[in-house]
Amino acid sequence: MAKHAKATESPDSEFRHDKGNNFYDPDIARTNPEYDDLGVVCPSHTTERRLMTKIDLRVIPVLSVLYLLAFLDRTNIANAAVYGLSTDLGLVSGSNQYNTALTIFFVPYIVSFRDTLKHLSEKAQAPYMAQVPPDSPFDRNHLQESPVSGCMFVFGLVTICQGLVKGYSGILATRFFLGVAETGMFPGSFYLIGMWYKRSEAQKRYSFFFSSTTLAGAFGGLLAAAIGNMNGMRGYLAWRWIFIIEGVVTCVVAIIFFFLIPSFPEDASWLTDEERAYVKARLQADQGRSAAERNISFKDVRTIFKDYKIFIGGFMYFGLIVPAYSYAFFAPGIIKSYGYSAIQTQLHSVPPWATAFGFAMIVAFFSDTLKHRFIFTLLPICVSITGFAILLTVHTNHQLEYAALFLVTSGTYGAMPVVVCWFTQNLGGHHRRAVGTAWQIGFGNIGGIIATYAFLSTDAPEYKMGYAICISFVCLSAASCLTYFVSVWTQNRSRDRAGRDLGLTEWEKTEKGDMSPDYRYQL
Repeated sequence: MAKHAKATESPDSEFRHDKGNNFYDPDIARTNPEYDDLGVVCPSHTTERRLMTKIDLRVIPVLSVLYLLAFLDRTNIANAAVYGLSTDLGLVSGSNQYNTALTIFFVPYIVSFRDTLKHLSEKAQAPYMAQVPPDSPFDRNHLQESPVSGCMFVFGLVTICQGLVKGYSGILATRFFLGVAETGMFPGSFYLIGMWYKRSEAQKRYSFFFSSTTLAGAFGGLLAAAIGNMNGMRGYLAWRWIFIIEGVVTCVVAIIFFFLIPSFPEDASWLTDEERAYVKARLQADQGRSAAERNISFKDVRTIFKDYKIFIGGFMYFGLIVPAYSYAFFAPGIIKSYGYSAIQTQLHSVPPWATAFGFAMIVAFFSDTLKHRFIFTLLPICVSITGFAILLTVHTNHQLEYAALFLVTSGTYGAMPVVVCWFTQNLGGHHRRAVGTAWQIGFGNIGGIIATYAFLSTDAPEYKMGYAICISFVCLSAASCLTYFVSVWTQNRSRDRAGRDLGLTEWEKTEKGDMSPDYRYQL
């Protein structure tokens, strides 16, 4: 709801003083300037809602398609396996060679996490860019030297190469380089979204972006079912056509996206000067000053990791990554064990993914509407636990088992974007968000390695060990979310009792980030 300035507001002032912070007023000379709910004046020619719609249409669809294709290219190996990838490549039956091919994709993520922390302690970064891992295609240097569209083109090309490999060594090599090409896409995209939206309005955008993974799963199943009819065409089996066609699609979209990749608020040529100033001002009002003008030192990194909440945030995400990737990599094989043909398996993999997308958006809507996160992590997690409990105990009723897959996907993929948004948006100041985001995403993705070995061919068709592993890690995430909620709620209460005026200068508060006595965590 817009608020109007009082008549006593000085027309000669360039800034509006509110709650101890100075906010830029791009049009203070207006007779009745319109303020948003944070007290930041809106540009005279538009409203907050119209401007956010304009930003939504430019930022979110492009990033969502980007991540949809990235997720499709990393998980389509599961669809290819249904069409005989392991047999054609000569993978030893009963061995873990297929699982190893899945695992090697995550090795670049681990190396990236290590290099990110090293980079943060050694290298200066430009304002508003310190939260981006150095290998991310969203780093300003990379935007000039290696555009995001270039990274897309590379992982599309590597996907095509997966369809041309002749043996086990070839699939290992291509999976590794696919991981190299995609590293940084996810944290970079999350960072970019965070540079456009307030904490209270970010969840719907995060969830839509993140839920592009569920759309990728649904689209991948449909496409794989259609490609099944191409088996033997031009001498290639159907599983090879999956990689080739989906890789070509990625390469074509990469060329188009060269002209569409969104920029940062201060660089957005499609916004006016007033609009750019307003976006930056509202973010400062919502999240505090960033301290981006100072380098991140090793001392900063060490100080940040003294806050136990940083570790909790990592385990919140880590616990969900294991079941998420377990489902993405092994769902077609699980569904095939219910007695479906190869093409029917691909088609039956679509509805759980599509349902998960709708569920995640409903969760995001209510989370943003109520401006609350904790309950909307716990409820989806409970749904996921219910699904895994059914799969763990029921092995003769395939209809019930299939229904349980809907609960697993909806719960897991509904909770993940809330967990990431809640934690990253609660990190105040550029130093803490830079290191905290790198930690959560980097550490969390280690769970992908566990996921690749959770479902072994020797455990088929009941996969009791895999389901037990998944339900254990989902419970770990639930416990971590509860611990994090209690921690931030306790600190908010403590700061309310202590008051805001503790004799700290504005510079000291900026350096503390979300540890400042003025900062209040979102629950």
